[in-house]
Amino acid sequence: MAEKAAYSQAASTGKYDKASGLLGKYDNVRRFWEDQVTGIFLRPALNELMTQKKTHLERIRVLDLGCGSGDGYDLIMGVTAKDPGIYEYITAVITPDMLKEYMGIEINDELIKQAETDYGYYPKVRFIQDDLSSGLPESVKKQDPFDIYLTSYGTMSHFHDEQNVKIISDICRHAPGRTLFVGDWLGRYSYEWQDLWHYPPDQEYFMDYRISYIYPEEIRDQSDVAVFPLRLITRDEVMRIIDEAARESGAEIKPLRFFDRSILIGRHTDTGDYNKNCPKLRTHINSLFEGYLRTDLESLLVDYVPLPGFDYLNNFFEMFFMSCNTLIQYTISLLSEYDSETEKMHAVPDVLPFYPESLKEAMHSMRRLIEGVAWLKWGDVRANVIESHLGYSLRKLEMDMQPGTGMGHSLVGIFEIRK
Repeated sequence: MAEKAAYSQAASTGKYDKASGLLGKYDNVRRFWEDQVTGIFLRPALNELMTQKKTHLERIRVLDLGCGSGDGYDLIMGVTAKDPGIYEYITAVITPDMLKEYMGIEINDELIKQAETDYGYYPKVRFIQDDLSSGLPESVKKQDPFDIYLTSYGTMSHFHDEQNVKIISDICRHAPGRTLFVGDWLGRYSYEWQDLWHYPPDQEYFMDYRISYIYPEEIRDQSDVAVFPLRLITRDEVMRIIDEAARESGAEIKPLRFFDRSILIGRHTDTGDYNKNCPKLRTHINSLFEGYLRTDLESLLVDYVPLPGFDYLNNFFEMFFMSCNTLIQYTISLLSEYDSETEKMHAVPDVLPFYPESLKEAMHSMRRLIEGVAWLKWGDVRANVIESHLGYSLRKLEMDMQPGTGMGHSLVGIFEIRK
């Protein structure tokens, strides 16, 4: 299979190893933006599930479908129960004592080996190698039902729609009376692949996906990067799959939440493989989260190039990117107006009343932060405090403005299955 060869190739480069920073699979954006956003959207459903399990003196069982190198374990165990106050210690929704078992299933033997290396020493974690292309395999069906059936990082886009229906209907049959299913596909209308927008939305479409982002820019064009197909999808298309799976299984599948992840900072904003007009946003936002590294904030500004004939999409992206640009320019102005000698702001740009509420909130928070901490003389307060807060503010802006219809790198659906 092409995707197996691609992921094996990626694993063999060492770029899939646990690392963080400015480049690679586990860069700053992945750790401080994408995984955190997923966790925040998952939080309400997980909190409710945990309350139910504690009431019945039961613990949580998680099945990670297409687990890759096991990253779903960190993802699900890292979801916090709430936004903690300044004094509180952060507590995960699923604490180790409440986890009964995490099991990952993956077809690729290289990724299974890495998963076992990274997580196999946990006594409640195990991995099996098997194929999901024909639905849940017997190795899963013979297991006790799980409380969470998890997919992440575009797993469901590896399959055709009829395969998705089979997988989800099998989950419904295998699940207990009430369970959670998290489905993760690639969004059809990400700005990263604007070149592909013209494919008819009423037809199943697979892009030729390249994991070129793991290579530094200077060697990316010379690297032999494998290509494999991944399904691009919208919320309406997902719901057709869900409705068919419900009919086949006889279960009720209730959508709890859809969200678009990584509108501003998807993996291929940097490569330009599918949209030459994409600015290298991920590189620069990685820099925002990197300690002792100052970012050229003007490099974050987006000059959005619309695609004729897609008015609805263009209108959304124009508003979204202009809101991001306004926040960035406001931050630049605040930094330029702050007087380190007097510890005062000479002038403050206007926050206009017709701005979206989430933008106004972000602008006010940047002003309060800069006025509150810019006087610090030790450490690099801009690199270590102000820039990271700008990153979190942009993240919050993306979360508030996303429509959950397939506008980001990933479209994630959280569903409750009842029988």
